[in-house]
Amino acid sequence: MTAPRGPDRPPSVDALARSLTGTGVPHPLLVDAARAAIAAGDPGSAPARAAAIGRSLLQPVVNATGVLLHTNLGRAPLGDHVLPAPAYSNLELDLDTGGRGSRQDRTAALLARAAGAEAAIVVNNCAAAVVLVLAALAAGHGVAVSRGELIEIGGGFRIPDVLEQSGATLVEVGTTNRTRFDDYRRAVEGGGWAAAPGAALVLKVHPSNYRISGFTEDVAVADLAGLGVPLVVDIGSGLLDAGCPWLADGPPSWLHGEPAARQTLRAGADLVTFSCDKLLGGPQAGVIAGDAELVDRCARHPLARALRPGGLVLGALQETALAHLRRDGGSIPFWRMATLTSGELRVRAEALGVGEVVACASVPGGGTLPGVQIPSCGVAVPGDHAAELRSATPPIVARVADGLTVCDLRTVHPAEDGHLAATLATIRSREPEPRP
Repeated sequence: MTAPRGPDRPPSVDALARSLTGTGVPHPLLVDAARAAIAAGDPGSAPARAAAIGRSLLQPVVNATGVLLHTNLGRAPLGDHVLPAPAYSNLELDLDTGGRGSRQDRTAALLARAAGAEAAIVVNNCAAAVVLVLAALAAGHGVAVSRGELIEIGGGFRIPDVLEQSGATLVEVGTTNRTRFDDYRRAVEGGGWAAAPGAALVLKVHPSNYRISGFTEDVAVADLAGLGVPLVVDIGSGLLDAGCPWLADGPPSWLHGEPAARQTLRAGADLVTFSCDKLLGGPQAGVIAGDAELVDRCARHPLARALRPGGLVLGALQETALAHLRRDGGSIPFWRMATLTSGELRVRAEALGVGEVVACASVPGGGTLPGVQIPSCGVAVPGDHAAELRSATPPIVARVADGLTVCDLRTVHPAEDGHLAATLATIRSREPEPRP
């Protein structure tokens, strides 16, 4: 028999956890919250601790920052149509023969078709694609890379470190701001500045998150194609076709100069690597596309299995690829947001009926197109209300600048306008009345 609890005796962990039911948090996590509250000598903090656990889980968020590919918010948003409804799929089943199939036969083939490549495979992300290519094609050999392309992207991903981990040897060519064809040629032949007997592969890396201007020189893909070794181009951000045939009005002006898979392969690259969650607008994944024999060598490398994506990613990516092939960019949330006009956004901002309608400058984000700004529109309210907006359900993430909380509507889905307006109205209603 349980002894009665005295006035100063804390509740049992089980009793306190059970009192927290109805929060949507699983019971084992409620036990953790109750135990932590009792250990802190503050059982009354258990509900807040349980709520904090719930808020720490993945959940929908309203992106009012104007950053289309917001890394902290999952980059490209996925539409409701991209995830397959059935619990099972023919991920590795050949429906014609009943035998085992390959998970690379479907989505990868669609992406190859859209990019004008002979073949393709899909891996976890673009970094994984680069690692796999180097390990499969250049382990134990030199890889020529321009000094101006030895980049670092988010999370400390550095090209020299990737080369080292793949087993390849870095052969730096050129200088930070100027690299010429002869620099690459000497590296392949093993003379000049080359630190190895001869580079077995040339790697060009798109510096997607920075720009070098001024006294610069670079070598075009077409000029490097005749060096006699595989030419791999990491275009990074994942534009399939510079013509953007999935958009009725063609490519937006802010995409000018962004490399695309189809045109890079057409110019003579043997392989391209790119992301699926940036300008492609799909889930996080990476693609290796191009020459069928080289793609097959990558697919047969032991790392390929370790780096392959799961069925959910491939299902979502398949729908994204099909939308590109259908020329239906409007069904891809990223492209739908990216092509909205500031006039369309102003109409929505005025309809919110709260705050001041302001011009904004959206950005692509996700380490792509540095310095590019897209004219946009949103609403602003005085003061810093970022924390209050994040505490809403669902949370709203906005920008604070010049004493204003700014909500850029380009990255807010129209279905979220009502929630945004109601939350801002509640915040404004709590503000003190100005003195006469």
